[in-house]
Amino acid sequence: MEYAVLFPGQGSQFVGMGGSLFDERPDLLGPRTDEVLGWSLRTACLEGPADHLTRTDVAQPALYALSYVAWELWREAVAQPPSAAAGHSLGEYTALAAAGVLDFFDGLALVAKRGQAMAAAAADTASGMAAVMGAEVDELEGICAARRDDGGRLWVANLNAPGQTVLAGAESDIAWLVSEATELGLRRVVPLEVAGAFHTPLMDGAAAAFRVELAGQHFGNPAFPVWSNADAMSYGSDIADSLARQLTSPVRFGDSLVAMGSAGVGAFVHLGPGNVTTGMARRAVDGAITAAAADAETISQAASQLELPVD
Repeated sequence: MEYAVLFPGQGSQFVGMGGSLFDERPDLLGPRTDEVLGWSLRTACLEGPADHLTRTDVAQPALYALSYVAWELWREAVAQPPSAAAGHSLGEYTALAAAGVLDFFDGLALVAKRGQAMAAAAADTASGMAAVMGAEVDELEGICAARRDDGGRLWVANLNAPGQTVLAGAESDIAWLVSEATELGLRRVVPLEVAGAFHTPLMDGAAAAFRVELAGQHFGNPAFPVWSNADAMSYGSDIADSLARQLTSPVRFGDSLVAMGSAGVGAFVHLGPGNVTTGMARRAVDGAITAAAADAETISQAASQLELPVD
């Protein structure tokens, strides 16, 4: 069976994540990593505190690094390579590193700069995001457009899976969305614990700053197709442009999953903290087989669930 590897984005972090990985892979989670970041990854992941780990400029490189180590363990243990890869927002960088498009440490430095740029943009405007369940995208686009016509700032930011969409905008617009949910005909609206309106025009400043970082980055050829959040297509030669656009355009993760399913991918493994992408895959691809893994023990279990050969 063809399968894809999926990597988590911001929001999957938790204090204690990584566990034994720091002792098992000090080459990837040791002094050189801390030198790139300018702070202790081990301390942030294992000791927190939670409000520190949740910071955009901390959570993003932390999740990238741990998810990549999970990939390394998976690659060493599972004989069959994936047919595709994708990552949710930030996780796209892990997918690119897993496919050999980015060197791990180059990717870590890029993700750190990305997190800093997004945090700076978020500090300019009080803003946030909210998940909306059970509504069609066209309906939500209409709600956002009407709100903007009234002077608000609200956009569709994440298309995670059918019936699972995230809106983002100014803090006052998110508060309005929550308070008016029933009147708007929305079944459920849940504010998210994030510090900004990511993947909207409120990130224009971050995208402009980040394009400078991307301009000098070397990208290799992928060992397997990696799907872009901005376009819901496997990457061609426009990687830098797509990564910059990703900051201000909707994350089309659900569309990518549907496209992978149509291309013959029937199984998906989430690699890294949490398991959020497994639920998205099940909603997007009929009959999808899913598993999640973050360390050596869970990788063996996940390979067994997907009936993949183990070395």
